[in-house]
Parts: sequence; structure tokens; C-alpha cells
Amino acid sequence: MNIVETAVANGSFKTLVAAVTAAELVETLSGAGPFTVFAPVDDAFAALPAGTVESLILPENKAQLAGILTYHVVAGKVMSGDLSDGMVAATVNGGNITIHIKDGKVLINDAEVVIADVETDNGVIHVINKVILPA
Repeated sequence: MNIVETAVANGSFKTLVAAVTAAELVETLSGAGPFTVFAPVDDAFAALPAGTVESLILPENKAQLAGILTYHVVAGKVMSGDLSDGMVAATVNGGNITIHIKDGKVLINDAEVVIADVETDNGVIHVINKVILPA
């Protein structure tokens, strides 16, 4: 299964899948890749200010939503063993994320990786507990 199919099958990414669909990124993230996706769980989206997700999925906000979602994607397959403290990675949207390793925890900016290295046919998913936003 590819990244999108894996997220759908898991069941903990309903909001992410809805957002990817609204931003018209399903075809891209189902493509050859490889991609590394830092995937926020539904609770991460629920923690955003009230109305944020509902506003972002409106057609007039598609570009902003796509920018946020592509900030969670790095080109190539990056496994957890490839990460190092202080590492900076360029995201598909052009911004950079910073990896921190503290007390055995891996952080992507300020989001904690709660499940690492979910391999898919076109890359890898690392599950995170927060939505990360571009600067």
C-alpha cells in the first residue's frame, strides 16, 4: 500500500486524509516517491484552535492547506535511524524542519514522533502528535 492507502487503512488519520483530499494531494502522495511523511494523528488536528481545520478545507484556502500539508513531507525515504539531533531537512513546500533528539524522543520542530518507520510502497510515515506549521 502507498502512503495514502496506509493512512486510510490505519484509521487514525481521518482528518489528514480529508485534508490531503481537499488540497488535491492524493495523486501526488500516491505517486512513485519516495516520500517521508510526518503524519499528524486526528488528535493533533483536534488540538488546533477551534474552526482551523474547517476553515482550511474550504476551496478558497486550498493553497494554504497544501502549503501546510507539504510542510509535513520530505522528498526521499528517511528512516528514523537516518535522523540526528540538530539535523535540518528541506520539506516539499520549500521550508525547513529541524529534528531534535532529547531523552530518547525524536521531535520534528516541536512535534513528537510517536510511531516511527511505517514503511509503505512509496516511502515511509512517521506518526507525530502535533500539526507542524511553516514559519
